[in-house]
Amino acid sequence: MREGLTRRDWLVLSGLAAGAMAVRPAEGRHAVPAGPVEPVSVAKVRSYDEDLTARFRQMFDQIGGIENQVKGKTVGIKVNLTGDGRFPGYTSGDTHWVHPRVVGAAVAAFGALGAKRIRILESCESRKSNYKLEDKLLSGGWDVNAIRNAAPLVEFEDTNALGQGKKYSLLKVRSKPYVFPAFQVNHAYEDCDFFVSMGKMKNHEEMGLTICIKNLFGTTPLGIYGNRETVFHYGQVQAPSGAPVELDPKSNRYEGWRLPRVLVDILGARPVDLAIADGIVSMVGGEGPWVLGSKPAHPGILVVGRNCVNTDAVAAACMGYNPRAGRYEPPYRVYKNPKDHPPEQLQPGDEAFQYADNTVLLAEAVGLGSADLNKIDVRGVPIKEAMFEYEAFWKNQMPKEQS
Repeated sequence: MREGLTRRDWLVLSGLAAGAMAVRPAEGRHAVPAGPVEPVSVAKVRSYDEDLTARFRQMFDQIGGIENQVKGKTVGIKVNLTGDGRFPGYTSGDTHWVHPRVVGAAVAAFGALGAKRIRILESCESRKSNYKLEDKLLSGGWDVNAIRNAAPLVEFEDTNALGQGKKYSLLKVRSKPYVFPAFQVNHAYEDCDFFVSMGKMKNHEEMGLTICIKNLFGTTPLGIYGNRETVFHYGQVQAPSGAPVELDPKSNRYEGWRLPRVLVDILGARPVDLAIADGIVSMVGGEGPWVLGSKPAHPGILVVGRNCVNTDAVAAACMGYNPRAGRYEPPYRVYKNPKDHPPEQLQPGDEAFQYADNTVLLAEAVGLGSADLNKIDVRGVPIKEAMFEYEAFWKNQMPKEQS
């Protein structure tokens, strides 16, 4: 450690700022413009008991205001409700779902800005007849009525099937596609004027990180694709008849190569107007309590931005990671539980270890946004002051000031 620098300062200077200069182009692609660069707001929030509605209004102002985009419009919010189970003493919303108070506060903020309709969207992944998104929320201890009453018109839709629509929407990838040229999705992802991805800031067993881009994976409906792992993770089967098929059925089947590219294609098909990353309470070591070695954490971070790539890059930095990290670096050199993955997914043919490619760099390479901290205007709390070192906490190496 250099004289006069704390561990956190050294991480910022050596691991983040310097790393941001080491641009690694996507494989087999020519350099392209980095795409939009929008302000990102970072806040330190100690508890879900704070006035989060006021906090959101402040953060929206810090990124330039969104009233003109939501007033009189339909706002769709894709929330992250990944999996079931919980850690002892914690709710699902604390650690691996977005928290209901974050959702309710955002709904209230959008309502106060004049949104005509707000839809809460997520795939329930339940095969029970007449099962609604509200049922899943209630199972997680949410006060559904409080969220419903937070704005003049709030709707909930399970986007795993047709829902309130008569047919699925076809969304074509607007950026240069990596794996899929288009996707079929529930109508609500097309029938909104302002689309929000609200993700949890946490690690992921296969992808290293899951924030707001990874949250979009749940937009793909089981009613069309049947099994997301076999179609998207591993490419073991092609998309069913009627759904857009992948560009090259002979491309790499390893999920660490494949899924990050599929995620970028989804972002290219359904662009995000606002990204909200909930890291007030979260978890490290995986995306849910079912992942071996995972555990709860209290980062106390909230990140908001107009561009999903910019926002994920800043959120990754707040988690103590270099947004430009490659597959040989944390968090993209991963460990997959062999009991939960096909044998061919445990060691890819062209590598000696399990890895995931960096989704934000792949998104940057097709012009969806910059992952370069030197270009992103971070407002509110500086990254250095907000940072919570996920990797160090996971490995029980947390500095005293963060533990």
